[in-house]
Amino acid sequence: MATFLYRIGRFSYRRRWLVLGVWVLLLALAGAGAATLSGKMSNDFSIPGTEAQQAIDRLAERFPEAHVGGASARVVFQTPEGKTVADPDVQAAIGRVVSELSDEPQVARVLDPYTAKSISPDGRYAFAQVSYRVQGMELTDADRDALLDAAATARDAGLAVEVGGDALRANPKTGIVEVIGIAIAAVVLVITLGSLVAAGLPLLTALAGIAVGLAGVAISARWADLNSNSLILALMLGLAVGIDYALFIVSRYRHELLVRKDGPEAAGRSVGTAGSAVVFAGLTVIIALAALSVVGIPLLRGLGLAAAGTVAVAVLVAITLLPALLGFTGDRLIKGRLFGRTTPDPESDSGPVPLGERWARLVVRFRVPALLLSVAALGVLAIPAADLRLGLPDDGMQGADTTQHKAYDLMTTGFGPGFNGTLVVVADLPAGADPQQVPGALAMRLSGVDNVLYAAPNGVSPDGRTALLAVIPKTGPNDPATADLVHTIRDRAAGITEGTGAAIAVTGVTALAIDVSTTLDDALVPYLAIVVGLAFLLLLLVFRSILVPLKATLGFLLSVAATFGAVVAVFQWGWLGDLFGVQQTGPIMSMLPVLLIGILFGLAMDYQVFLVTRMREDYVHGAPAKEAVVTGFRHGARVVTAAAIIMISVFGGFVFSGETLIQSIGFALAFGVLVDAFVVRMTIVPALMSLLGRGAWWLPRWLDRVLPDVDVEGEKLRQAEEAREPVAVAG
Repeated sequence: MATFLYRIGRFSYRRRWLVLGVWVLLLALAGAGAATLSGKMSNDFSIPGTEAQQAIDRLAERFPEAHVGGASARVVFQTPEGKTVADPDVQAAIGRVVSELSDEPQVARVLDPYTAKSISPDGRYAFAQVSYRVQGMELTDADRDALLDAAATARDAGLAVEVGGDALRANPKTGIVEVIGIAIAAVVLVITLGSLVAAGLPLLTALAGIAVGLAGVAISARWADLNSNSLILALMLGLAVGIDYALFIVSRYRHELLVRKDGPEAAGRSVGTAGSAVVFAGLTVIIALAALSVVGIPLLRGLGLAAAGTVAVAVLVAITLLPALLGFTGDRLIKGRLFGRTTPDPESDSGPVPLGERWARLVVRFRVPALLLSVAALGVLAIPAADLRLGLPDDGMQGADTTQHKAYDLMTTGFGPGFNGTLVVVADLPAGADPQQVPGALAMRLSGVDNVLYAAPNGVSPDGRTALLAVIPKTGPNDPATADLVHTIRDRAAGITEGTGAAIAVTGVTALAIDVSTTLDDALVPYLAIVVGLAFLLLLLVFRSILVPLKATLGFLLSVAATFGAVVAVFQWGWLGDLFGVQQTGPIMSMLPVLLIGILFGLAMDYQVFLVTRMREDYVHGAPAKEAVVTGFRHGARVVTAAAIIMISVFGGFVFSGETLIQSIGFALAFGVLVDAFVVRMTIVPALMSLLGRGAWWLPRWLDRVLPDVDVEGEKLRQAEEAREPVAVAG
């Protein structure tokens, strides 16, 4: 591997104009493709094979007039004191709202409160249900403005009017807060590398990588159903790993250039050594992301593949475009001065003892206390994870000052919490069944189920073969009792339909959320087995050791447990919520755990590969096992620390996103990288490695003979140099 990458690095440096031209052409083609071939993103959420999804699919085929797959909105009215919705002026105001909405081109139907009898017992609250012909992401800003403007009509008449529903959810957008993370990354690069030119290269190559990656995601959306969050997740990860990968290679290049005074050779050796770590680190991230496909949820598959593709582009940029750009810098990366000091070489063996080496010696000296304290600290951080509650975000989790949250509160006050989580029961009626009598009988039986507040027929298809029933729970959509109700209806379906010949299925947003949790629970073990198994084999190849990959995996489990604890404390309990811009606490997004495990595992292995590869490099080159731990830190700790700070900064910028999923992912990844890099990799790893000594690199002889030698540490390059046998290079 090192020899192959050496050739790529040297070729890219010497043929820099050719390599640069190829990437410029690729960028141009990607931009043109994104402008002309990009598809439309959506927030369509489907779970193939589940009862809720199968019911929705049947309705789309047999009862399209119900528009179950389209966007919906709920306009909630509250009368002032002393008035009810029966008053003529109130009726007129509500009627104007219904009339205005009915005239909108994308509105399929509006159920006014008087026809649907959606009026509270005290007569002060009512709501109109709006169904659209298209999904929420296909609505334009003009459609949403028309909805809000219609509500304002009744507000001008003295009513309190708020609007909820997925019709108001627009595609997520990036903003200035995400740019702050990039600015912090730039500052860290300047401090670490001590040169504006050297600091600018990782930023430039990272931007080039995400430009190509995002263009590829946009083009893929033309033929594949991709969620609108795919672009943001790909941007988040592509930017973070792109900067980090380039940082490692640039740092090694500067060291090699100072030692060898030969640009092509320095580029070849930096790509052959640090680039090998980049390739294998990138592969762990790609494996973890691509493995999200086994979960069985298209949304997660799209998120994972989009991000994996962008990471793959970042790796290619780091080992080809970056060495080409290094060829244009000459010796400016080692001659530059910044703030009156000479550009530092973080990987030099001479000069004052760096902080990383001093820290490593301290940890090695007190390895047992350091190990115990670190594990105990992570255990304490993980305690809140025991209270983890999962669910899909609803309007109640929007900001307290938003119209969606206010509509949610009005519904709870006027009708009860269950009206915010209405269950939809789909009944397939037998031929010849009375389309009025059978749904009514089913509604009566459903009303007798525990925790059902109200059940009633809600429409019959034109052919009389499919009926809809609305079931209102007594509890809210994210209450465990509501989930129990869904399971109860499904378990007792035979008894509910007995004698009617009908078949029923439960669907709706709440039922979909429950099915998501069930699907994720069932997929978590095989997902972890695939990710951890493949990554273990990959790390086995890299380190040629049994214990090092095992230790890396156990360290990751500690990191993810602590991260889950922090997520619960902030997003569910509300601790430091104001600091992180958490507008409303509530259950954690149900898909966050599996998504976080996949992404964080890949990123955790990044630092494992970067840091421990330097230890193995020194060990293979003759250093004693325990001393290799210290010298590995001397060479790699400063750059790993900078890389971690950069990644934390990039992810941290997304904490202030207005999208709940992106906000929680940004926080979880920033916190996860923080504890994994500085507690697990910087403390637990050297403590354990020093305890294990030579045993850390133990590998059975039979396995040593079977495993291919990928030579990540560049031993073959060193041997060739010592034998004065130059490695054959292209060009």
